[in-house]
Amino acid sequence: MVIVRRPLLLRSAAMAIIAAGLVACAPAGERGPGGAGTPTRSPSTTPAAPLTETPTPTPTQASPTEQALELVTAMTPRERAATVVMGHAPGIDPSALVSALHAGPQGLILMGDNIAADPEQQRALIDAVSAATDPAPLIGIDQEGGDVARLPWDDAPSARELKGADPAEVADAFAARARQLDEAGITVNFGIVADLPRDDASFIFSRAYGTDPEEVAGAVGGAVDGEQGRVLSTLKHFPGHGAAEGDSHSSIPTTEMPLDEWRSADAVPFEAGIDAGAELVMMGHLRFTAVDERPASLSPEWYRVLREDLGFDGVAVTDDLGMLLSSGDPTYEDAAGNAVEALRAGADLVLMIAGSTPESQAATVDRIAAAARNGELPEGRLAEAAQRVLALRLDADPGE
Repeated sequence: MVIVRRPLLLRSAAMAIIAAGLVACAPAGERGPGGAGTPTRSPSTTPAAPLTETPTPTPTQASPTEQALELVTAMTPRERAATVVMGHAPGIDPSALVSALHAGPQGLILMGDNIAADPEQQRALIDAVSAATDPAPLIGIDQEGGDVARLPWDDAPSARELKGADPAEVADAFAARARQLDEAGITVNFGIVADLPRDDASFIFSRAYGTDPEEVAGAVGGAVDGEQGRVLSTLKHFPGHGAAEGDSHSSIPTTEMPLDEWRSADAVPFEAGIDAGAELVMMGHLRFTAVDERPASLSPEWYRVLREDLGFDGVAVTDDLGMLLSSGDPTYEDAAGNAVEALRAGADLVLMIAGSTPESQAATVDRIAAAARNGELPEGRLAEAAQRVLALRLDADPGE
């Protein structure tokens, strides 16, 4: 599907031109009544003020949010559904990746099998894929550096080297990383770990920036600062892997931590990243039973906390929904159903990688569209999610 962008232009220019013409054609003065014996008024000796033409306002293009609203209003349920799914297609054949975009999700995440031999070939691949839709699709990648890195030529320091570092040093590292992503044509980095491990035995410790809330907050804010202007920043894994220990790739880590305790510790780095301007927050498959029995990625309450308590107004993206399948919990064995549930809870973008194919991703798009038609997923919720994602795409790809 090709999305045709329709910029919203002000129409006052034409009205101003008509108004100026009417002023220019108006007579300078009126004669008195022409009846017999009625004297005519002598012309004024005071020079008339020169006529000035009303300036024509310069047409202004609407904001990405306004353009996105117009686009979403004209979309079918399936087009909206495709907008809110980001999937993975294997390989570096641009025609295969473009086919995946046209058949299903309007966003792609790059994994190891999508990485070309060098930066130049990577850019050529991404340019070919990005030209497939208008606006260009979001192209995402997990490029934390260190343990999680897809681009092998990224040699900027990672969390392993940056624990305890000054925020400015973290900003420099992520500025270097963002330049490489930008040069490759990648628009979204799922790369800023805002988790707060309790000690070095934690699953997430090697990828996190320390164990002190304020120290980690400084690093997260610095990372967002470094990426600004080159790549869209993502904080992960909300509400935090540190409190809910365990590997969410193969289980659903669980904690009984109450919300007040979470606010005083694990929330702090996420707040710092949001305040710094992060455009996306990734929802983790983490269960905080004192808040909700459901994983945060499927929990309306955690989306509410993110929006209302932390003030986030960007795109909320799920972690890979395939990880829920890998948890072994039969409650979450329906991948497409999980996508509908996440969107209904408050997600704007659902991520599909593990266990999915371009065909199953297209089927998920169909399932979301059907849910919007039959009322299982409120149409307004889908439209809201699609508008947020489209605004991000327009912001990342402003066009001419």
